[in-house]
Amino acid sequence: MKAAVYEINGDPEVLRYEEIADPIVGPGDVLIAVEAISVEGGDVHHRRLVPVSAPYVVGYAAAGVVRAVGAEVTLFTVGQRVAAFNWNGSHAELCSVPEHFVYAVPDALPIEVAATIPVAFGTAHDALFEFGQLREGETILVRGGAGGVGLGAIQLAKEAGADVIATASSGAQAQKLRNIGAHHVVNYTADDVAAAILALTGGEGVALMVDMAGGADVPALLGAVRRRGRVSAVGMSAGQPSLSYMDLIGRMLTISGISFGTEMHLPRARAVVEDCLRRAAKGALMMPIDRIYRLDDAAAAHRHAEFERPFGRVLMRPVCR
Repeated sequence: MKAAVYEINGDPEVLRYEEIADPIVGPGDVLIAVEAISVEGGDVHHRRLVPVSAPYVVGYAAAGVVRAVGAEVTLFTVGQRVAAFNWNGSHAELCSVPEHFVYAVPDALPIEVAATIPVAFGTAHDALFEFGQLREGETILVRGGAGGVGLGAIQLAKEAGADVIATASSGAQAQKLRNIGAHHVVNYTADDVAAAILALTGGEGVALMVDMAGGADVPALLGAVRRRGRVSAVGMSAGQPSLSYMDLIGRMLTISGISFGTEMHLPRARAVVEDCLRRAAKGALMMPIDRIYRLDDAAAAHRHAEFERPFGRVLMRPVCR
């Protein structure tokens, strides 16, 4: 099969498109003929930072059609449309995935959108509810609203009855976030985000911050989280934050790290993903596709996802699709 692989860490250009052996299908595995690949933040992180010792197929998220199943698989059959998560392997024409990481795709849901749902909406759901303990009527900040997890969090939080503040990098992006459900949007390239949040909340601050960015602004933003508020730390696209315990102690804040993939094998995570797929098929949830690349142009897809501030997800398709 053809795949996008790398052997050394670095910029997107370390990715090469080449022929490699088909994946092995174990007794509990599902072999998927890939039709859509969602480029995730974790894919970029792995390409940059996680050492590998052989040509390595990166990639968390894909969707396609079941090509074969292992002898112990009971939930899926050949020809079925599925979405899948795995710790690697999505950037290829075929991927072999443990059954517990595979999800049936409803007939009404486009396969491209299906590829984006498990990681983005599952992570957003954990950040809001499993760890964030969001309650109806609370005010929430979604920092990094235009990415996949941010867009998922905006929609799920609004549906739960929260007042949603999101951050955006431009006026055009801000309007798109309002269209998708944000009640208020702060342009982080032009405004003091912490000051804007305090103004919007009458000086009280938000009950919950879902943070995809991290970076040097985190200590100031904690000042815009109300006393006894919560923070769900999802990512560090802006770099590692520097925190003092005093940033937390004085305001009695709770910070939770969010790593949905670590628990995606659990029944409660499967229930979340399956519910989000059903709701997406009915049009209740959506994920904008910013751009679709061919798999043999994986370096360009990664560069777009990492540096060009896409709205929603960047996808790839195998060349043969």
